[in-house]
Amino acid sequence: MRRRDFIAAIGGSAAMPIVVHAQKTESIRHVAIILPATIDDARFQLRITAFHEGLQQAGWTIGRDVYISTHWATADAYAIRKHAAKLIAQRPDVILAFGASTVSVMLKATRTIPIVFPVAGDPVAAGFVENLERPGGNATGFMAFEDRKSGKWLELLKEIAPSLTRAAVLLDRGTTTGMAEFGAIQAAAPSVKVEIVPVDIRDASEIERDVMAFARSPNGGLIITMGGAWNAAHQRRIVVMAARHRLPAVYFQRSFVASGGLISYGPDLIEQFRQAASYVDRILKGEKAADLPVQAPTKFETVINLKAAKVLGLVLPSSLLARADEVIR
Repeated sequence: MRRRDFIAAIGGSAAMPIVVHAQKTESIRHVAIILPATIDDARFQLRITAFHEGLQQAGWTIGRDVYISTHWATADAYAIRKHAAKLIAQRPDVILAFGASTVSVMLKATRTIPIVFPVAGDPVAAGFVENLERPGGNATGFMAFEDRKSGKWLELLKEIAPSLTRAAVLLDRGTTTGMAEFGAIQAAAPSVKVEIVPVDIRDASEIERDVMAFARSPNGGLIITMGGAWNAAHQRRIVVMAARHRLPAVYFQRSFVASGGLISYGPDLIEQFRQAASYVDRILKGEKAADLPVQAPTKFETVINLKAAKVLGLVLPSSLLARADEVIR
């Protein structure tokens, strides 16, 4: 294979699956990746590219001394379990698992193979680790949940729409992260004088009905939390729903805004995948997941879509635009 073609194969792109194959020998290490996404998901392609780059920066040559197998398990629970079984049968040296839906399944499948999560909501509450400083088991990684972040969503919503008096929060009551985020939003509500209304996403057929009913009264807005895989899997549907009901909405990650949403505030997930590579590197070199502390997010990003603001008839404060990490025009 020509060098240029090989680099393209391992670097990946938004249009091509990032799967690196190599003949496994005793000298080559195996990292298995399991994702709750489809192979054509551009968001995860970018994140996995960052993970590859992180490994390369740590001195690993993909295809020569480290072999990466990527399992695109979708957000379906049955498919995730099926891929997990296949993955465990490969006996990898380290597993990279994204989010609660995959980490929980992997921990049921193995308590010996090290697991690194680039993103998990509250890993202590979810039972993934004993505590943040000393995880104690075979899993460690990076958090996405942080109390101040959830309160910040409400503050941003109020800054965007000063007349706001009500906010519907889309969350999954069945996840520890969703409930923790909702609690943080509720705690911040009195300071900005906003009534909080929960909308449970576990019954997808009722979400449109609940949001429609909420939108009948004026001065409302939406907060889309990261708790639950449904939010991410149906981001376009949520963005369209918010626009249809003319509700300003704050999202937990950039991809919602890139697909037409108003504003997002949350951890830089690409950076967290890059950081996860440093933990995989340390484990491959002999350290134990039990001894590597779970790290909180260190880099947050605010992204604004001016086209969405115009559709909603909103004039965003210049101070907010100046603080934004990215403005989509």
